[in-house]
Amino acid sequence: MDAEKDGMRTLGLLGGMSWESTALYYRLLNEGVKARLGGLRSAPLLLHSFDFAPIAERQAAGDWDGLAEELGGAGRRLAAAGAEALLICTNTMHHLHAEAERAAGVPAIHIADAAGAALRRAGCHRPALLGTRFTMEGEFYRGRLRERFGVEALVPDDAGRDLVHRVIYEELCRGIVRTESRVAYLGVIEELQRRGADGVILGCTEITLLIGSEHTSLPVFDTTALHAGAGVDFIVGAETGC
Repeated sequence: MDAEKDGMRTLGLLGGMSWESTALYYRLLNEGVKARLGGLRSAPLLLHSFDFAPIAERQAAGDWDGLAEELGGAGRRLAAAGAEALLICTNTMHHLHAEAERAAGVPAIHIADAAGAALRRAGCHRPALLGTRFTMEGEFYRGRLRERFGVEALVPDDAGRDLVHRVIYEELCRGIVRTESRVAYLGVIEELQRRGADGVILGCTEITLLIGSEHTSLPVFDTTALHAGAGVDFIVGAETGC
């Protein structure tokens, strides 16, 4: 059945960065559409899944221009195949959100907007932000939260940023979930809570594999689930509030 004629819009996913979290996106998007529409309904999706190893190498080398070409090219191909909007299934690569959106010629639903809307609804103004070094240190994410939602995200100290970043790339992106890493992350969260954090942004789409609301007394904002929820809103034509 044609998605457009059936009232749904087709969403393109820029995934594989890493595939561990892209698999969560696929499940959450389909579960969300089924929950909204019932029966055998599922999400009309197009997926470009990158080989993450060369992407991670270019991130580490600071080759953002080369990454913009890759992301933009994949976005163009998804749009040409019928995608009416994109989800970049990673927080870090939203560093190139504007470039990907411009190259594809269709909107890319921003993950920080999905997080910011949820933070605003919850009344959280100084959340802890855990993610890759690129996300924790770059203005592309924290600046967007500040300017659009009045949220001032707190990040760990240098040693804490090292720890959070290392666990993402060396463990979570490889599907490795270690209790000792969870304990270490909780220590980072507790330190940020002492500094005044009133929530926790899981600002890397793999962190949801390690940390959940059951692990801390602070409200937890899972960007994977929030971004997928915004994607479901787009597919079914609902207002996102972002």
